[in-house]
Amino acid sequence: QVQLVESGGGLVQPGGSLRLSCAASGIIFSTYYMRWYRRAPGKERELVAAITSSGTTDYARSVKGRFTISRDNAKNTVYLQMNSLNPDDTAVYYCNAEWISRYWGQGTQVTVSS
Repeated sequence: QVQLVESGGGLVQPGGSLRLSCAASGIIFSTYYMRWYRRAPGKERELVAAITSSGTTDYARSVKGRFTISRDNAKNTVYLQMNSLNPDDTAVYYCNAEWISRYWGQGTQVTVSS
């Protein structure tokens, strides 16, 4: 059974930082292309960051320079370090794994507010 479990969300003030984690099980993690998406209230789902099996990264323009995606294949975990957060970053953040099949986590809420 495949599971992706996100953690690390919460309430943070503008300018603050959070690190999201997504722990995978039931897949050969190192072969999977991993992505973070987010969905803000009333908005479409947005691709935030992606990392290939070899570690190549890509980011949405809105987060480039502030967010960093990384992976630890030994721990079957992908991370999203989020710095300089602003209220527009408020959303539910979802982890996604894709290779032959595609899997989703349940999401973790990130709220940026003073």
